[in-house]
Amino acid sequence: MLTLTENASTIVKTITLQTTGSEEAGLRISSPAAASTDLSVAVAAAPEASDAVVESGGAHIFIDENAAPVLDDKILDAEVDEAGAVRFAIGEQA
Repeated sequence: MLTLTENASTIVKTITLQTTGSEEAGLRISSPAAASTDLSVAVAAAPEASDAVVESGGAHIFIDENAAPVLDDKILDAEVDEAGAVRFAIGEQA
């Protein structure tokens, strides 16, 4: 199952709360085809019926069924640069 770093949890919570005003919202990670590494991220008010849900430190990640196998053994990290842009990185779990 995907895990989040502390930085990623904090940034995801901040983005979703500022965008939706809801603590139940999350980031939805999706893929156009099964097992494709072409992933997209969007703020979502709630998960879709078939999404896997990851909760970490109050942050919610909704993963569509195509992206789930790709992210199963990964860790999500995030950082904010000096200009305020957010960069996400996906790495291997230790």
